[in-house]
Amino acid sequence: MSTLDVRATAPLSTAATEPAAPPPFDFDVAIVGLGYVGLPTALAYRASGSRVLALDASPRRLRTIAARGADLIDSDRDRLEAALRAPREFRLTSDVSELARAAAIVVCVPTPVDHQQVPDLAPLRAACATVVAAARPGQLIMLTSTTYVGCTHDLVEQPLRERGLEVGRDVFVTFSAERIDPGNVGFAQEVVPRVVGGATPQCQEEGVRLLSRYAARVHPVSSLATAEMTKLLENTFRAVNIALANEFADICGALDVPVTEVIEAASTKPYGFMAFYPGPGVGGHCIPCDPHYLLWQLKALHVDAGVITEAMTRIAARPRRVVDRVRDVLGRAGKGTLGARVLIVGVTYKPDVADLRESPALEIIDGLINAGAEVQYVDTHAPHIHLGSGRERDSLTDPAAFHPDVVLVHTRHHDSDLNWLDGDAVVLDGTYRSSDIAGRVLL
Repeated sequence: MSTLDVRATAPLSTAATEPAAPPPFDFDVAIVGLGYVGLPTALAYRASGSRVLALDASPRRLRTIAARGADLIDSDRDRLEAALRAPREFRLTSDVSELARAAAIVVCVPTPVDHQQVPDLAPLRAACATVVAAARPGQLIMLTSTTYVGCTHDLVEQPLRERGLEVGRDVFVTFSAERIDPGNVGFAQEVVPRVVGGATPQCQEEGVRLLSRYAARVHPVSSLATAEMTKLLENTFRAVNIALANEFADICGALDVPVTEVIEAASTKPYGFMAFYPGPGVGGHCIPCDPHYLLWQLKALHVDAGVITEAMTRIAARPRRVVDRVRDVLGRAGKGTLGARVLIVGVTYKPDVADLRESPALEIIDGLINAGAEVQYVDTHAPHIHLGSGRERDSLTDPAAFHPDVVLVHTRHHDSDLNWLDGDAVVLDGTYRSSDIAGRVLL
């Protein structure tokens, strides 16, 4: 019987009266970490018929999920509702001892960077150490968190061997980076191909089998390292092109050429071009973070990566560029920054999600406050924010009453109501695509 086929099957014994052996595991898969990646992943497995153990270290997070309060797209909300009605097939827990009950363990914890852009591996190290300690023969362990090349070997494969478990026979180790775009309803998990590499050919086979429970297409690669590098290329590619799009926006602004029209025109080319759009910065735990895992590793190897380094430098500087642009707009209106009233529309890092991770809005707000401005914001998806400086803000309920001098459109949700704009304030369009706002000024 396959390691991952844990359903009871008829025995092969010639003794017709011999009872079938019970399945060795109570759950088909355990998901470790129930954030923006882990929870949708758990729900995808459950929707495919798998029995899911959903584990998170935070009791508060588990309560939020159980209360149907997690930030999910509508289809995943429906899946969560169905899953919670079947507690024997979908179990929420914080008890790590229960990991021994699952045939496969999938690690979905964040891999952020610190303020110096140095990878913070503490959450991943802790999760992997917990999983390795709980591992039992017959289990598959899959790492999905984006990280450096060789991490799966260092944090999972080698510690398992040190425990005396033979990888590829006793236990199976794989890497398959997540491919989830929070808030994007256009790409269901089932249709997005998954890349997987294994520590051994048998590990790879078991990884393909696990992912095939819900993914329509699985692309196996030759090694753990290849799978790890694939994810780094995906997000580094995006980072470099976003940095380029931002630079083109500044160039077009200087030459008085509409950058979005240029991008849309270039997009008519059916080959060799992919559209990327400028903005006030990038957020989330992918583009601002993932390339730094590669740069951190290459620095230790004394390998130069000038293009990537420059792109990440430009991305990190983008919020400061926005602050300078707000000050410039105020100056052109004959107003100083000191005491100016600035209103930020939308502070989450992308539209229609309640995700503030690495949102450039937080740095922009702090920067404007430090420059002497009075800054408030409005965002129905983020009623309260904590800034890096330690300051806190609440979303305004009546933005018109603030009487802003400048309105910066940072993130525009589909339900954003801008009817309160009265024309008195300068509107700085950080999205570059709010053409319905009369008199807007591009970032």
